[in-house]
Amino acid sequence: MIRAEAEDPRAARTRARLRAALLAECAERPLEEVGVAALVRRAGVGRATFYVHYPDLEALAVDACADVVREAVEALHAWQGRPDPVRAPAALAEFFASLTPHAPLYRTLLAPGGGGPLGRVLHRDLRAYSLRERERAGAADAPLVASAVAATFAGVLADWLHGDLGGTPAEIADQVWQLLVALHASR
Repeated sequence: MIRAEAEDPRAARTRARLRAALLAECAERPLEEVGVAALVRRAGVGRATFYVHYPDLEALAVDACADVVREAVEALHAWQGRPDPVRAPAALAEFFASLTPHAPLYRTLLAPGGGGPLGRVLHRDLRAYSLRERERAGAADAPLVASAVAATFAGVLADWLHGDLGGTPAEIADQVWQLLVALHASR
């Protein structure tokens, strides 16, 4: 998630401490069992400071997991030249493999099918990136394909995290890659 304006360095440090504390708490227990009191204690900030930066724990969790969105967008666009229609870029398989340490938290924020608060951020950011790329290429179908790419990727990612799709990170990367290449070629 990219902030529109420059952030005060103190605020950025506080947010970073809160994000790190949340990830540490969620490594020990599900998000539903994390309390603001334990979180702020771990972060070394006051409760009021937490609420200055976030309205609730879910907003903090989405912010803490927003890097996964950036990494997904980068992984999907990590190829140069003509894409291999069968094998995903290595960055995409690496992206799927990197999800393991915080998979329970991602499952909480990314509902099956790609919904949920993290799914909305992923869809929005991936659609915007894809739309920009399709428009630069002069594709008349840019909005349609951008929506399809974002929905397909968010849905496959969520379903894989929830166990509705099997496969290793490399296998799921290749499978979703083939779908996305087909979407781009279909119009």
